[in-house]
Amino acid sequence: MYNAIGKNKRNTIVIMVLFAVFVTTVGYVYGKASGGGGSAYAVIAFIFALISTVGSYFYSDKLVLATTRAQKIVKKDNPQLFTIVENLAIGAGIPMPEVYIANDPQPNAFATGRDPKHAVVCVTTGLLERLNKVELEGVIAHELSHIKNLDIRLMAVVAILVGFVAILADMFMRSLWFRDSDRDNDRGNGIFLILALIFAILSPIIATLIQLAVSRKREFLADASGALLTRYPDGLADALEKIAQDPHQTKVATPATAHLFFSNPFREKKASSWFVSLFNTHPPFEERVKILREM
Repeated sequence: MYNAIGKNKRNTIVIMVLFAVFVTTVGYVYGKASGGGGSAYAVIAFIFALISTVGSYFYSDKLVLATTRAQKIVKKDNPQLFTIVENLAIGAGIPMPEVYIANDPQPNAFATGRDPKHAVVCVTTGLLERLNKVELEGVIAHELSHIKNLDIRLMAVVAILVGFVAILADMFMRSLWFRDSDRDNDRGNGIFLILALIFAILSPIIATLIQLAVSRKREFLADASGALLTRYPDGLADALEKIAQDPHQTKVATPATAHLFFSNPFREKKASSWFVSLFNTHPPFEERVKILREM
């Protein structure tokens, strides 16, 4: 687990650098395909990539909290929840994160922020209503593990960058409708146009698959770290089983934030094949529970 923390630090830097290179390359290809100067498009794409990367690093937590309409609480608002977070944060050796509650009947939770010193833990009202103290401790320990393992920073950066790739591809596809046919014949480069179309179609899909694969891997690590923190894996397993059986639909989650939650807020469908499972934001409940029960 300590190796995983170091790996997350390196992965964040690697992803940010590779993303900047990728976006610059895509911008160059799109520019050449449009009959313009590839270098100019590449510079513009790089600048936007840099801005979005820095913005995702510093402001992703505020965007997520605004999307979920979560409210910050102090100890007097919910003494039990606040005390659980406080005690487990001490046990994990991290600063006390800010505590938020989102008004949502679906039992769920998430953590966000760029590092342990600027972290947030948020739970839904449904989670507080349906879990007992031991189960709640298991979920909070899982979320604090995301903070300690720096998953929150890695996933926040990945989510914003994946969204930017999709926007870039969409902008190019829309630009095709405004192309001048004569200009295309004189200056357009057929090879670059084909490459640009391939990038526009495949890059958002590939980026999303990478995001989901990283998300699923981080969930397994957080389950293990959370169980180690509470020394009681059955508490987390019981919470997972109870959440899996809950029928409520989410009111605050979106497809862009689903990977941040403790469990998939849209309740993953039964995967009938390995291909379908590639598009799940979380590992199956049954698999997570099985691993925890065997600890």
